[in-house]
Amino acid sequence: MGAIYAIANQKGGVGKTTTAVNLAACIAEAGYDSLLVDIDPQCNATVGVGLGKHIEPNVYELLSGEATIDQVAVASAIDHLWVAPASPDLAGANVELPRIPGSENRLKEALRTVRERFAFTLLDCPPSLGPLTVNALVAADRVLVPVQAEYFALEGLAGLLDTLSLVQRELNPRLTIAGMVVTMYDSRTRLAQDVQNEIRSHFPQLVFDTVIPRNVRISEAPSYGKPVIHHDPHSAGAAAYFELAKEVATRG
Repeated sequence: MGAIYAIANQKGGVGKTTTAVNLAACIAEAGYDSLLVDIDPQCNATVGVGLGKHIEPNVYELLSGEATIDQVAVASAIDHLWVAPASPDLAGANVELPRIPGSENRLKEALRTVRERFAFTLLDCPPSLGPLTVNALVAADRVLVPVQAEYFALEGLAGLLDTLSLVQRELNPRLTIAGMVVTMYDSRTRLAQDVQNEIRSHFPQLVFDTVIPRNVRISEAPSYGKPVIHHDPHSAGAAAYFELAKEVATRG
């Protein structure tokens, strides 16, 4: 049976989408069928694998009950990687979902059949703890938290962990934290080193050994509609994401 991972952090610009896209691509590269579900109205994960913002049906129709996951998921240009694309219409779901009783279970119910089809499903969450992210946390088995190696890295993590505890207690008791991954790490700066040390001291059992470097190839890749492992497979960024994928698989 496949595993469902939510890639979440309410802070923007920490590498959630980059991590979701590249982990999904690394898993597919290893020969496992994987599904990338873009639930961010910005549609960055969708565009990051070369798809358009206005594919129909999309995740908005999935959450509204107008389409099934089999209708929404489309094959990407990468073997073994399927994508449930986002739409800017998802912004409206943030307003509509809270009005519907039991709406926090919409994504969970919609993804019920994918466990038999996909070894890994990765949910790319928006930078908030709103209804879309809550839907992802209810649907997921595990949550992976990208943390940027910058001054405000720890700001908001307490709030995120509180939200995860609430979801575990009230909505999804099987949810666990797969781990935190330090992203955008520049080993040349003392600040990045200090932030990484602080994160590891606060959460010694949760932080992945793999660190994602600040790397120009990672930044370029979305403009080509490709994960970095296909844009430049020999780059430091690609190597780091391959290592992270191995570590995620090992932790289970």
